[in-house]
Amino acid sequence: MNQIDIGAILAYAFGLLMLYAIGRMLLGPIRLVLRLIYNAVVGGLILVLLNFIGNYVGLHIALNPVNALVVGFLGVPGVLLLIALKSLL
Repeated sequence: MNQIDIGAILAYAFGLLMLYAIGRMLLGPIRLVLRLIYNAVVGGLILVLLNFIGNYVGLHIALNPVNALVVGFLGVPGVLLLIALKSLL
């Protein structure tokens, strides 16, 4: 009969526990990146829609990397911030 060593069982259990812990640590940054991408897409669409509609009322916000970063990090409030900055400056 084959005898299973208790050390091997503990090593497998520890390995599974470490794999779970590493997976949980990597899940946080992935969620942050996905949220950033989602905010950037929604904010970018709103910015493009705003530029399309803004042509009729004289409001235009340039699509550049700085504005894209602001909209990407802040989402819709970033678009409102850019509108406020455009009106103040």
